[in-house]
Amino acid sequence: MGTLKGQNFRICIFDSAAEKYKVIGMATGCTVTLTNNTDDASHKDIVGAASMPTVTSKSWQVSCDSLNVADAAAMLTAIKSMQPMTLMWDETSTTDNQTRAKATFARKGSAYLNDVTFNFNDRENSTKSLQFQGSGPLENVAASEATQVIPLGSYTKGQFVRLFLGSDNTAAPSTVIAAAKSLSLHVSLTLEDATTKDTAGDWQIQEPTAISYDISTGALMRSGETITSQVGAKSLADIETIYQNGTPVKWKIANVSGDNNRTASSTIVSGSVILTQLTLNGPNRQNADYTAQLNGYGEYTVAA
Repeated sequence: MGTLKGQNFRICIFDSAAEKYKVIGMATGCTVTLTNNTDDASHKDIVGAASMPTVTSKSWQVSCDSLNVADAAAMLTAIKSMQPMTLMWDETSTTDNQTRAKATFARKGSAYLNDVTFNFNDRENSTKSLQFQGSGPLENVAASEATQVIPLGSYTKGQFVRLFLGSDNTAAPSTVIAAAKSLSLHVSLTLEDATTKDTAGDWQIQEPTAISYDISTGALMRSGETITSQVGAKSLADIETIYQNGTPVKWKIANVSGDNNRTASSTIVSGSVILTQLTLNGPNRQNADYTAQLNGYGEYTVAA
């Protein structure tokens, strides 16, 4: 008798334009959590420490990690829309791990994309993490097997993506951070439980209330920019000035090209931020560096 390591379990998002589910490409992991939310119904007539939990509502969450960042603009648009999408999880075939195999545990439901994190690491794997909060019931999937639309040739493990800042909230973000080491963009959608007494013991209903985002970046601590004289870059002194001013500045995250990959080409997302934290690190016998935490000021704009 053979032993199975496990099923090829994948998360799919329904594409209304294509009228089919599309698997989340380049996935490195996915998790579905089903929860019975309970309330302790113990009372004074019960002797001792015995508890009597009762189910007040059901909820579900989905998370997925992926190497693919080619769809960053689409995901940033999706969470900003504050509209639910239809998710499905199912077993996939072993030929390409992207074809639905219609397993017995396949389910689908409506969920909000409520948390997105993009890590843009030059010369390394660029990754994204997605979190979905279910709203309403889960249903059994009763669809026939279908091939998912995933053009594998269009995905890469990494992208040259950089953060550009302006000097204030009117100046265009045209200057890249010098000697950058890391860049991360995190967007969060706050949801409120809208379950009422009329739905006691049933599935939780969620409603979006607000969206927020922050950016973190790290760079080598340098007294000046000496790598190239052709491309301008913000050194630590510029970042300190932004911190001291304590006012919003324009920013954008863009694909880059040119000398040392510092010239902006296509913009992915842009907006305004306030520099909220600046940490300087000077370890013994190692490169000194700094990290900056920037919180979103107003809405961000996703490039078309």
